[in-house]
Amino acid sequence: GKRKRLNSSVLYDSDESEDSDILVRKVFAKRRCIIDEDENSRELQPDKTCSTENVSNNRKQKVFAKLKQLARQRATWRSGRSENCEDSNSEAEIEEEPFFHLPLTPTEGSETDCDSMKDFIVEEEDDDDDTEHVTGENQPQHKELNGSNSQLLANYVPHLSHCDHYVHFKRIVKAFLINAIDDTFLSSLYGGTRQKKYAQDMLLSLHYLDDRFIQPRLENLISGSRWKDRYKERVDCYPNVHIILKNPKYMSCQACELNRYCKFNVLLSGKLYNSRTLETDDFMSDDKQVLKVGVVCANRTRVYHNLKHFKYKLYLHCSSITELDGFEDEPVKDTVERLFSQLEDSGWIQKRYSDLEDCMNDADNFQEEK
Repeated sequence: GKRKRLNSSVLYDSDESEDSDILVRKVFAKRRCIIDEDENSRELQPDKTCSTENVSNNRKQKVFAKLKQLARQRATWRSGRSENCEDSNSEAEIEEEPFFHLPLTPTEGSETDCDSMKDFIVEEEDDDDDTEHVTGENQPQHKELNGSNSQLLANYVPHLSHCDHYVHFKRIVKAFLINAIDDTFLSSLYGGTRQKKYAQDMLLSLHYLDDRFIQPRLENLISGSRWKDRYKERVDCYPNVHIILKNPKYMSCQACELNRYCKFNVLLSGKLYNSRTLETDDFMSDDKQVLKVGVVCANRTRVYHNLKHFKYKLYLHCSSITELDGFEDEPVKDTVERLFSQLEDSGWIQKRYSDLEDCMNDADNFQEEK
């Protein structure tokens, strides 16, 4: 702008006009305009600086109010936290001050963008300050916060809350005790006719046992083998297995059909049953299968069969317990609660859960013979 004004003045000076007074007045008027503009700009600058200072002060007050609110929340969660929060607030203010001294652009849209970015930066620094306190000396306090959050999640969103594996297992035992007395319970549970909370929890635990504990490990055992589909179907159908050591014989293994020194006989027997309702099928109940396999297929059969039919064997144990009980005229709910408390106090449920863990560990740690 100054360069343009100088050029215009040069043009006026170089212009040869007849009336020199008009020329002088033009130049004087031009210089007067320059002085007026400079004075106006100087008068406007204090207003801009005042406005920026007011904006920065208001923003500091908002940030300080947010930090004080966070400090109050932490004080309600645990004692002695308020002092640390005040220290962190002061540190956060010291670090945040340089962001408020950034110059503001004259356009309104850019001012709003800068405000939003500054607010975002302040929130990140506050979170970093919190993580420094948590990862430093206050790790047990952080665990207490996680415990309180998990309790809130369990109360308001029960389907997303984390449940212990042993809790799932106890629900399954109770469901099997009910079905051992009332044989329509599991069928109605999977059919969707029971909508009460305890029934839905039992159904969730049953799905958890099948989909999380058993089925993924069975698939891993099969994917690493050369079993034929016919042999796998036989192991899936028969709930009882006996593996007997015999004299070795070089032949085709009846599990993988590879030439091996087969020295084990796999004896399969038992009734076919439904994997969900656990109802048995009496068709060909006395049928048996004897297969000669090698050492690797024999070990894989033992691990696979124990995990595949664990749920059915657990149900048979629960059924035998209810059959030995002599209280026939007692309501089903009272009988189940009494038997369940007895099994839990005697350690029977914990023992069965340990058996399940052993089956899962055998499946996870299974290694073929090289």
